[in-house]
Amino acid sequence: MGKRSRQRQKNQNSGRDDRDNAGWGAGYADIVKENKLFEHYYKEQGLVPEGEFEQFMEAMREPLPATIRITGYKSHAKEILHCLKDKYFKDIQEVEIDGQKMEAPQPLSWYPDEQAWHTNMSRKVIRKSPLLEKFHQFLVSETESGNISRQEAVSMIPPLLLKIESYHKILDMCAAPGSKTAQLIEMLHADMDVPFPEGFVIANDVDNKRCYLLVHQAKRLNSPCIMVVNHDASCIPLLKIDSEGKKDILFYDRILCDVPCSGDGTMRKNIDVWKKWTTSNSLHLHGLQMRIAVRGVEQLAVGGRMVYSTCSLNPIEDEAVIAALLEKSEGALELADSSADLPGLKWMPGVTSWKLMTKEGQWYPTWADVPSSRHTQIRPTMFPPTDPEKLASMHLERCMRILPHHQNTGGFFVAVLVKKAPMPWNKRYPKVRKDVSSISENQAGGPPAALSPTDAPCLPERAEEEDGEPEGPEGIVEDVPKGASLAQESTAKQEGVCGPPPNKKMKIFGYKEDPFVFLTEDDPVFTSIQSFYDISPDFPKVNVLTRTHEGKKRHLYMVSKELRNVLLNNSERLKVINTGVKVWSRNSDGEEFGCAFRLAQEGIYTLQPYIRSRIIRVSVEDIKVLLTQENPFLSKLEHDAHAQAKKTVMGSIVLKYIPNPNNPAEPQCPIQLCGWRGKTSIRAFVPRNERFHYLRMLGVEVFRDKQGLGQKQRDAGKEVKEDVEGEVGKDAQEEGAMENEEELDLEAGDENGSPQPKMDSGKQASSS
Repeated sequence: MGKRSRQRQKNQNSGRDDRDNAGWGAGYADIVKENKLFEHYYKEQGLVPEGEFEQFMEAMREPLPATIRITGYKSHAKEILHCLKDKYFKDIQEVEIDGQKMEAPQPLSWYPDEQAWHTNMSRKVIRKSPLLEKFHQFLVSETESGNISRQEAVSMIPPLLLKIESYHKILDMCAAPGSKTAQLIEMLHADMDVPFPEGFVIANDVDNKRCYLLVHQAKRLNSPCIMVVNHDASCIPLLKIDSEGKKDILFYDRILCDVPCSGDGTMRKNIDVWKKWTTSNSLHLHGLQMRIAVRGVEQLAVGGRMVYSTCSLNPIEDEAVIAALLEKSEGALELADSSADLPGLKWMPGVTSWKLMTKEGQWYPTWADVPSSRHTQIRPTMFPPTDPEKLASMHLERCMRILPHHQNTGGFFVAVLVKKAPMPWNKRYPKVRKDVSSISENQAGGPPAALSPTDAPCLPERAEEEDGEPEGPEGIVEDVPKGASLAQESTAKQEGVCGPPPNKKMKIFGYKEDPFVFLTEDDPVFTSIQSFYDISPDFPKVNVLTRTHEGKKRHLYMVSKELRNVLLNNSERLKVINTGVKVWSRNSDGEEFGCAFRLAQEGIYTLQPYIRSRIIRVSVEDIKVLLTQENPFLSKLEHDAHAQAKKTVMGSIVLKYIPNPNNPAEPQCPIQLCGWRGKTSIRAFVPRNERFHYLRMLGVEVFRDKQGLGQKQRDAGKEVKEDVEGEVGKDAQEEGAMENEEELDLEAGDENGSPQPKMDSGKQASSS
């Protein structure tokens, strides 16, 4: 990778992790929270209301409070909330640490349905205090199973302002580490009864390694509507789709443009920023932020919304980018008024005047004041518009800046843009010919000279006109790169195969991804699956894919119809890291019972609506038995479930709990577990943290003491011994590159014909 590419990748990573896992990072005790240049700069800019600057600085020096967000399907989220309120929050109120009484966690007033909470406890306190050990283990376990996200409060704002509906096509341009991506996926799946929402999320990041962190985050939500891709956001390729029998350009209904930034709003958590902060950071990042934002609005559908956000308080990275974007759009974009969208959130309106300072302390109020020797570092777009009428028409006051001392949060900036018409440069320059300069080819996506080279998006690598190529509503043409080898082209164009992009298009770094191979409706693998599980006729077989060309298919995955459309039409231009949710896994022992594929827990909520047999209705007591006993006899089940199980032949099954609205003491959300019916026994095959999650929902507390000895817990006279997973901190690359090791290995069978699980700890669930 060249020096410029490495620097671009480094820049695109800066400032985003800092706010997504906030309040939970280790401190830097030896760093003095002092930066005179920072104080001088922000005093002069006047962003903080008069008389509040000392409060602002005091808040910046305080540790960031811990915040959590409850994730997942709405009905499951309600049960988690009930568990948190009834068990853990009550206990916390009684705790005193170093003479300080812990405050009860409070819901964020502006987050809907009490799904986000904050507390005065830092991560260090939660991790180190024996009195909070149960709460800490709960957080670790539920985070790993995807039911809780530990995320800074201000980081939760952009997805809410996008106003997601289940049919929206969404692009997250700079997505890693993925907390906001998870929010977007949850919003698509607001209705649990719809296994395949019409919309999807394409989550992109420039850093290959960080893409695997993104995969790990997204996989916890088990959605068939998410695709992780690896591109430079400033020139992310335009995608083609089939639309009503012809090729068309994919334009997104919603775009999250959470750009790399200097991150001075994260000082409360990322203490390192105190000593590293300088005004030159924002000057270096402004051009990249402009290019990413321009590329975003180019791919936004007319009528769509794009949220631009940073964790920087600096107008050079905030209002300056928005003002330049509005000016270049010539009325095609407008700032939306979001003042009523999050009642309870305190924020400052965007500013209309600011000035620029170099790291040496030299101030420049306007572009005219900048000496020509500085023109390579300082751009005209960094200053506010000089025309008062034009400035007033932009309504920059609709931007939102969150200051730390107003609601005990980090610092943040967010602006909502609505696209009213195609971008003017796309209308004027619908096609780009090959005689453009090589500099333009590498940098810009077709805007006119009004865009400076540092602000322009990327051009297609080959942009010759060809008959039959699609032209989108904005007249954008983007083609396959010239020189792709015939072998690569022929492989990529095989029916249903989506291989990696050709080398000529893009150099591939990091892991070499396996191809995505879609199955045909008459694939022989469906024969036994269809009859064994009695799959309904409307099951979308063409949405099933595997990751291998040759040999036995080990796992089968599913994606939504819309993502299949994207995959099949863009294999040569898109570097896909991961997509789909696992629905079946090969189990050799299953062949003798009628089907070589067992159900996978990850995809059970997606797949179950299409399964018409091998479903056993279970009660709360049945689930407790199945999740706490290693291999219970059929007779341990209650009468109804026992009778159903006896009629079911050996092999993979669905264990389904349907809530009883007349019994509010029991969970009021549906629960579906994968299981195995053996000769005389039955068992659930559920990853460990998910097992603990369901047990907690049923009122069984799962806990181990500091020594890991296992503490007895009683529920209705039963004892449960469990072993809770330790710290969540596995290498993100491993998580993305390998199959989930928590998945139970089902290759070896016991004497009942029930596959034996491979447990990843010495202890196994048991019941006396």
